[in-house]
Amino acid sequence: MERILDMPEQQQPREKLAQHGVSALSDAELLALFIRTGVQGQNAIELGKRLIKQHGNLSNLGRLELKQLSAELGLGIAKSCQILAAFELGARVAKEQIQRLELSSPETIYTYVQPMLEGETQEVLLAFLLDTKNCHLKTIEVTRGILDQTLWHPRNILKPAILHDAKSIVIVHNHPSGDCRPSHADISMTQAIKEASELLKIRLLDHIIIGKHLGTQEPYYSFQEHGRLSH
Repeated sequence: MERILDMPEQQQPREKLAQHGVSALSDAELLALFIRTGVQGQNAIELGKRLIKQHGNLSNLGRLELKQLSAELGLGIAKSCQILAAFELGARVAKEQIQRLELSSPETIYTYVQPMLEGETQEVLLAFLLDTKNCHLKTIEVTRGILDQTLWHPRNILKPAILHDAKSIVIVHNHPSGDCRPSHADISMTQAIKEASELLKIRLLDHIIIGKHLGTQEPYYSFQEHGRLSH
């Protein structure tokens, strides 16, 4: 194992950040700044790589509870607290950014939601509650897992919308397979939510399915763009 201090200075994470900016660091190098010291056979960068590989990606790592993360070899309570604090800061910055944006464009929504759902191995249904100017009020995670009729019932979306005085909503969910084309269940769900929201005078602006770039296929599907939400 090569210690970080034994690496050429320009390759050490702290010096690399100082010279080239934080974006020049890999995910593992960023983690190494919080881990600081490695374990026998692994320096802090190698430990960061192992953690990311073990949990699939940074998103999954950031979802761990303190007890789970601190049980990882080479971490402990103090380092785990710092790592989780960094993830939470990033999440709060993202929330501040999204609150200043008008979320009527599918591209804008995709840009901000894709990092949240990247790496998810199960379907997650989110509802974005918007004000009169289509600016973000609140994000609700409606359900996680198989989107059956019981879980995605319109009341689970529209009740929070009423409580927060939302004037319109955008629903978003992911297809872990990467194929963003809507299923029959997706179409039925959208129609049910649209009809229920109209009764309550809350506008369903869009339903966006997040996928991946597959050949020439777009990485998302917008019901609004495909003319499937006429008002």
